[in-house]
Amino acid sequence: MTTSLGSGSGEQIRPLSHRQEQILGAVVERFIASGTPVGSRHIAATSDIDFAASTVRYELARLEQLGYLGHPHTSAGRVPTDRGYRYYVDELVPRGGGALVSAAALETAIDLGEMRKEVDGALQRIADAVSQLTSLLGVVTAPATRIATIRHVEVLLLQPQLVTVVVITSTGSVNKRMVAFDRPVDPGLVDWGKAVFNERLTGIGVGSRTIDARLTDSRLGAREKEFLDALAPALTEMAEETSDHLFVGGRARFVADSRQDIAAIDALMEQLEERYALLALLRRAMSRNEVYLHIGSELADPGLQGLSMVAANYGVARGNLGTISLFGPTRMDYRLAMSTVREAALVFSRYLEGVYE
Repeated sequence: MTTSLGSGSGEQIRPLSHRQEQILGAVVERFIASGTPVGSRHIAATSDIDFAASTVRYELARLEQLGYLGHPHTSAGRVPTDRGYRYYVDELVPRGGGALVSAAALETAIDLGEMRKEVDGALQRIADAVSQLTSLLGVVTAPATRIATIRHVEVLLLQPQLVTVVVITSTGSVNKRMVAFDRPVDPGLVDWGKAVFNERLTGIGVGSRTIDARLTDSRLGAREKEFLDALAPALTEMAEETSDHLFVGGRARFVADSRQDIAAIDALMEQLEERYALLALLRRAMSRNEVYLHIGSELADPGLQGLSMVAANYGVARGNLGTISLFGPTRMDYRLAMSTVREAALVFSRYLEGVYE
């Protein structure tokens, strides 16, 4: 999987002059670092700005007229607008340079070696790792159940009348269901059921119609048919029970961050609880093999203005499977966030190549 920078806005932004780009970049980076409006004196004092103070003041006013900077108070300081952040990200952040976050650092933070058998655990570790590396909210989507196939089925007799069915899918998810019977179950029947499930369903896509067809057999005796019918919902209803999941890292840190807009936090937390709107936002760009961003007003929910999202898709050769994203204030370190999701997506994609057959 390859990644490159992609805009989350369909708007064509008019190119600025080299001088304007230098000044805009200096304002954005200083505001990200300090959180306070940036005045012309601070820009003129920047080491790579070699313009007279009067020139800087003129260009700051011009950038404000063009909508790249705002002037929130009566003081002379400016702050970037959503348009200014977008131009900075699309035009001024270096392309193809060395990653701020290395693959080795991510592999260590995620500790994939401990999660070879269960992808869900690795997904949570990724959400935690990208959050810790950036001090932003990490949100990772699990592979959609509809693309999963059945890898292995275990049928276990826990008690004389209690059977557990464990289904492991190609995405690494583990789904369990307990089935109670009104009389003791023959252990031989349990072993037989496990063999039937693995013989007939391994490699079959998760979906009730296909699974039901595979388990239908007119040659079965009444006892065997009754046993399979009792256990079958553990597989046929799996797609409904394992609907799309979000793994969230750094929630407490994000909520406590003094830079955040309280209303925007509440709106995002509500979306995390309901999931559907946030999943729709992330899955709309599932076909993209690039880092993509939504900055401030580009996020569909008006309540999320004041926040930005940086995301990259992970997957295998045959397609993307999910998204690794970071949410934070528009005054986030975009270079670090972009580097982090890009490298995390590459690391996890390489890991999944060994998980998917």
